[in-house]
Amino acid sequence: MAAVGAVVLDAGGRVLLIRRARPPRVGSWTLPGGRLERGESAEAAVVRELREETALAVRVVCSLGEVIVTAEGASFAILEHLAVVCEEGAPRAGDDAAEARFFQRSELGPLGVLEDALAVIDRGIAEARARDREPLDASTGPA
Repeated sequence: MAAVGAVVLDAGGRVLLIRRARPPRVGSWTLPGGRLERGESAEAAVVRELREETALAVRVVCSLGEVIVTAEGASFAILEHLAVVCEEGAPRAGDDAAEARFFQRSELGPLGVLEDALAVIDRGIAEARARDREPLDASTGPA
């Protein structure tokens, strides 16, 4: 099954996580995302899923590649992206998310975030730092 996910950073460099309300991995903290709908671009799916799960408007900055995740007997090909928040405001959990919050990278270990998600988060943070010469301003288009 094709899916999308996103490393979403706020202006302070914190990463957005959701606590899953539905399988797979109910109750775990992970990156927001979901299924890619028929005929939908990956970027459009990221924007839609983030709005549904967190009520935040985001802009996709770039792709972070594909990650294969197997959970509870199903495999997911997740097209990961780096995104930034377009509007001020706190995330509000919705759809598949029981909670949605921003965290410092140093806070993720105790939350039990899985290694595959941590690797994507680290890749997203590194990409954001590499692009720091061009600020990740939500008002500009994809890089």
